Amino acid sequence: MRIDKYLKNSRLIKRRTIAKEACDQGRILINGHLAKAGSLVKVGDEISMDFSSRIIKVKVTDLREHVTKDDAKEMYEVVEG
Repeated sequence: MRIDKYLKNSRLIKRRTIAKEACDQGRILINGHLAKAGSLVKVGDEISMDFSSRIIKVKVTDLREHVTKDDAKEMYEVVEG
């Protein structure tokens, strides 16, 4: 699954266009490497998001195409942040 779509489906970022912009600005890392909007995410990957006031690190635990609001929290595990 693409990183921009994953961030939107997991509700870590509200909109896919905002997730794409964050990737383009270099604020998203996958396993320590800069992520482009089309970068692929796998279960077990660690995503680091740099929001100006704080850095959030999450571990991917599930990939789903269609997710309800309550199930979105099951797609990742917060490592730091």
